Amino acid sequence: MNDRDIGYMQLALEQARKASAKDEVPIGAVLVRDDQVLAQSHNFRETWQDPTAHAEVVAIREAAAQSGSWRLTDTTLYVTLEPCAMCIGAIILARIPRLVFGALDSKAGACGSVLNVPAERRLNHRVEVIGGILEQESQELLQTFFKNLRFTIRD
Repeated sequence: MNDRDIGYMQLALEQARKASAKDEVPIGAVLVRDDQVLAQSHNFRETWQDPTAHAEVVAIREAAAQSGSWRLTDTTLYVTLEPCAMCIGAIILARIPRLVFGALDSKAGACGSVLNVPAERRLNHRVEVIGGILEQESQELLQTFFKNLRFTIRD
């Protein structure tokens, strides 16, 4: 972990807060190459009624479109929650070499919590995975969101 990782994770947290303000699960993602933000996004599943509109996938799509290539080599993806199987699959397929995430996802995490897809040696691309960066802040955003959602549903 370094100051750069913390700074970009703070940008991902800003994206997560934007999601929460739109009644989306507060997960944010920022994709960086050479200290340049290529894309940043948050979840849009509810807004778009699209089960694939996770923050990571939206950011990957945006960066690929802007760069003109699906190969996002020499990049780092920052995300506030451990990616699910779909998202780590997209990360691997996009050839993203480095992933930094905040909170663990004990229900759907695929980078060590429930599954450990990046550790699968038969895959043709390796991703360096660093978890726990600004973990507490990421967890608190999620916990607050779901606590408020439960109270809203009860009313």
